[in-house]
Amino acid sequence: MVLALVVCGLGACTHLNSVPESAPGNTHFAARVETTSTGLSLNGNPWWPSGFNAYQLGTDWAVNTGCGAEVDLDDYFAKLPPRALTRFNLYASFAVNKHTGGLDFGPLDAVFAAAKRHGQMVLPVLTGSSGDCENGVFKDRSWYAGGWLTTRAIGGMTYADWMSIAVRRWAAETSVAGWELVGEPETSTCSASGCDLSGRTCGSGAAQVLRDFLDSAGRRLRDIDRGHPVFAGFTGGDQCGTAGTDMDLVAQSPQIDVLDYHDYRNDEGVPPAGSDLSARIALAHRLGKPIVVNELGIRAGACRSTATRATELRIRFSDIRRAGVAGALLWAFVPDPRNDQCTYDIGYDDPAWRVVAGAIV
Repeated sequence: MVLALVVCGLGACTHLNSVPESAPGNTHFAARVETTSTGLSLNGNPWWPSGFNAYQLGTDWAVNTGCGAEVDLDDYFAKLPPRALTRFNLYASFAVNKHTGGLDFGPLDAVFAAAKRHGQMVLPVLTGSSGDCENGVFKDRSWYAGGWLTTRAIGGMTYADWMSIAVRRWAAETSVAGWELVGEPETSTCSASGCDLSGRTCGSGAAQVLRDFLDSAGRRLRDIDRGHPVFAGFTGGDQCGTAGTDMDLVAQSPQIDVLDYHDYRNDEGVPPAGSDLSARIALAHRLGKPIVVNELGIRAGACRSTATRATELRIRFSDIRRAGVAGALLWAFVPDPRNDQCTYDIGYDDPAWRVVAGAIV
């Protein structure tokens, strides 16, 4: 028997389904997006989502410290094709008023309101591994091992505090496709030289640390909201904690419903065999979970024309769909693309928009 529960707090009510955590093959969620072993559905119909990463949607320079340029939310969501998906940063830093230091949900509330007005879907990311757009501090192994419960950052909140606040506040929004716990989690250890890629090491047991975090944080999220799927946020290559067969342990977390892969192969090369996209698709299929490419980036501007990039993106979309990927989002929309540089920027007039529109099912 399924019991419908309602949890209310901080101006939002969350409808929860009381179902056993260990229920195998369960694909039903109370909200609009559901999962199957190989794909997603929206409102009961098959859904192959495409769209953009638009990390800076919550930027409001009059209120918060922001990250990236301000976006006219109505302009952005109105331009998207129907059934698109936008992944954005729902970080605590966007909810702290830079003048008072207190919580101010206005800029983030505006994102959900605009998405709702235009009938669009969003995938909120609750924090990122790099510290970009937050306090600039890389989240290392110690953070995943327990720091997420104790380390206070912007606004005096721990990650656990912010997750609880955010999920309670916005879980009832009809635009929410799911939740992402951490963007690109990696259980590396920083060295005396710092936390740059060259200064990080990967100790034994890194995969178990990440798995324990996903189990614990995911369970805490589901205690608030069982209505939405949880996306893994994995970079998907050979990062510490998910390299090679380490991913098998981590991806089996019962708190993760959708696996991720970030694809920059055109510019950055292909990860080693066993950590590449084909290996991750095979793993997803063995586990009976869909996998999405939630970041797909190809540079353009000074290095290649946006038209050439659009052609390459169309080919990539066709290839990954045929291989078994369940959706793809481009990195990244910005309202002010730097066309005189070689970047991943995608502005309003970029032909990549037509690629996105043509890919959505």
